[in-house]
Amino acid sequence: MSERKVLNKYYPPDFDPSKIPKLKLPKDRQYVVRLMAPFNMRCKTCGEYIYKGKKFNARKETVQNEQYLGLPIFRFYIKCTRCLAEITFKTDPENTDYAMEHGATRNFQAEKLIEEEEKKIQREREEEELNNPMKVLENRTRDSKMEMEVLENLQELKELNQRQAAVDFESMLEQYKELEKRQKEKEQEEDERETKEMLERALVKRLRDSDSDSDQEEEKGKEQQQKHSAERPTDILTTDRSTDSKVPSSTEVKRQKVESWERSVGGLGGKSALGSLVVRKKPAATNTAQQPAAGSQTDAAASKPAETCASATASSSQTGPAQNGSSLSLLGAYSDSDDSNSD
Repeated sequence: MSERKVLNKYYPPDFDPSKIPKLKLPKDRQYVVRLMAPFNMRCKTCGEYIYKGKKFNARKETVQNEQYLGLPIFRFYIKCTRCLAEITFKTDPENTDYAMEHGATRNFQAEKLIEEEEKKIQREREEEELNNPMKVLENRTRDSKMEMEVLENLQELKELNQRQAAVDFESMLEQYKELEKRQKEKEQEEDERETKEMLERALVKRLRDSDSDSDQEEEKGKEQQQKHSAERPTDILTTDRSTDSKVPSSTEVKRQKVESWERSVGGLGGKSALGSLVVRKKPAATNTAQQPAAGSQTDAAASKPAETCASATASSSQTGPAQNGSSLSLLGAYSDSDDSNSD
């Protein structure tokens, strides 16, 4: 398998290439080539449009007895994509283009018509110059005049370019940068001023809110103080009974309960009531001398029970929790006196 890949083949020393027989091929032989349509065309048989650039598998042959300056002319055969009709065209080296032969018609092309018109005008002008020398002079003067106009236009363009070249682009860029810098500084100042105003507004609003909050707190404190001062137990004596009778409070209810209890049982907080009933214990030397006096006091206390109860209730209503200790001490003394009497 490796002998197929060699590039230099072996030639024997007695090899003569002239002795190799040549193939006798016809001059009008055809080759199958792959090409694209060189121009837009329309089939004469079915009217199908074939656009420029469409690919075909064409047959190529050399045109016999037709050359241009020694260059051969080739003919191509293609088939319509719709009706399979045969279309032929050949090369045109004179115009560097392709010429349509039969089977289709070439579509309109404005560029080709313009080129043909220019070539026709040039040909007619050359023919006139050959026959008429005055026409040659006129054409030359016209051409020189046109050339002068072109030169003038060119000079104007050069002057314009020189004017633009005299402009200092660096200074222009510097001015533009300065303008941008000023604009940025101005925008920054405006932003700072706006932020400052916003902060001031927020501060004023905060101060107002704090003032209003402090005022509300003060009002609440005053209301609470008024409520506390109104709820003091000593205010019951100063308030009007007519107003209290309408809406009885908790202190009034308690006071009424105490009064009813004292009326039924009797109060023990009054010094006057307990003083008449309680007899303190005295030494033995003086006990015998004071027994008649104690007897008289007990008789006086027994003769006036209603007065002592009333005075006890009044003293219990006026005296507060500070007299509880004295009442208990009196009760203790009273118990001691009972013990002594029993003895």
